[in-house]
Amino acid sequence: MRRDRAVKIVTTLGPASSSREVIQRLFEAGADIFRLNFSHGTHAEHAERYGYIRELETKYGRPVGVMADLQGPKIRVGDFADGRIELETGASFTIDSDPTPGDVHRVSMSNPEIFSSLEPGHDLLLDDGKVRLEVVVAAADHVETKVIVGGPLSNHKGLNIPGALLPIAALTAKDRKDLVFALDMGADYIALSFVQRPEDVAEARKLIAGRAAVLVKLEKPLAIQHLDEIVDLTDAVMVARGDLGVEAPPEDVPSLQKKIIQVSRNAGKPVIVATQMLESMISSPTPTRAEASDVATAVFDGADAVMLSAETAAGKYPLEAVSMMDRIIRRAQSDPNYQLYVNRDRRGNSGSAADAITEAAGMVARTIQAAAIVTFTRTGSTTLRASRMRPSVPILGLTPDLQTARRLALAWGVHSVHSQEIEQFADMVTYAAKIAKEQEFAVEGQRLVVTAGVPFGTPGSTNVLRIVWVD
Repeated sequence: MRRDRAVKIVTTLGPASSSREVIQRLFEAGADIFRLNFSHGTHAEHAERYGYIRELETKYGRPVGVMADLQGPKIRVGDFADGRIELETGASFTIDSDPTPGDVHRVSMSNPEIFSSLEPGHDLLLDDGKVRLEVVVAAADHVETKVIVGGPLSNHKGLNIPGALLPIAALTAKDRKDLVFALDMGADYIALSFVQRPEDVAEARKLIAGRAAVLVKLEKPLAIQHLDEIVDLTDAVMVARGDLGVEAPPEDVPSLQKKIIQVSRNAGKPVIVATQMLESMISSPTPTRAEASDVATAVFDGADAVMLSAETAAGKYPLEAVSMMDRIIRRAQSDPNYQLYVNRDRRGNSGSAADAITEAAGMVARTIQAAAIVTFTRTGSTTLRASRMRPSVPILGLTPDLQTARRLALAWGVHSVHSQEIEQFADMVTYAAKIAKEQEFAVEGQRLVVTAGVPFGTPGSTNVLRIVWVD
């Protein structure tokens, strides 16, 4: 099951991809990480899909990552008496805390505590920005608005407030229940939605308590103001362009994507580009040429992974979407200038001995035309450091910790292996050559570059580089 590409594919499961057979075929087509979206589905449905994923892991002998994506404090309008309305441009419209079904004059909101944060002049964006209101009068329990851009509006559509720091908890009561369930189930990544401040990440980390890696979805421009601090606190990052593109001007999203990728890579944190990547494949067996270019741009920017959402969760062509994503990535990475593209914006390392050893490993591997770089790690730090350098050869990440192996499935260029315990350096060298042959990364006569931290079991202590002949 060796992938012939470095960039990983995150695949969302849903009604269109819930059976054992379809999940297996998605994995065979190229899925590396499976996303369980807790905005939809029941705990029982997620548990069933999780069980199928773990069966795959056993069947193919390859660690597979599972991401539990929490819904977060999404603000929504309430119900309408007729299910939907048509807002006319220039009309007056009130948003309040009255749960009575709404009409063309008013509707309730799911989070009335945010009224205190609104002021005249604030924009309110409804249904992913399709409808735009401007606050005219702000009171403690309602706001009166003017419709700037009208259109249809139906029950429970989302409401975004660009630029406002909202007094809402990072984790809702639903999120906390889902978090406990996901951790008990064994999720490898917990994705946090609608993060506003570093404190939101710190709170979640405390609750997760090391039982899973923390992944922050950057979808609010306000969070970008604290980008460095947020990236420092998290284990992985997602450029969630859907909501980010609602609150930020569309023309700003490409540069924000590049900035987030750059900051995440410099920090050595895996970064995913997500939302609307192959959107047309929800209903079409082929993507638009613009979508193919969009995926390739994320690859050239140096992202660790790209993600499919509704394409695989609810679309008509989930298998075709994964296959197409795989083909686009492989084609982009075959570009003769690919290494120049992905390393052009990489900043200098931290100056540590571990970074020096890792950078040297990449240079040595390129010079001697090694078949692969082999890393030994328990926490993942040695392997992630190698991935950050974006070397020109594959990275074989060996770890005796199964959860670490699953998390490394997200990292650029890493083929993770749940290995046996190694206590002696000589045993490590022999084992590296053996696994490289078994996993079809090297044949007799080829060379490997091996990095590790000695003594074994000391996190972050990458201090050994060894060239190994495969025999």
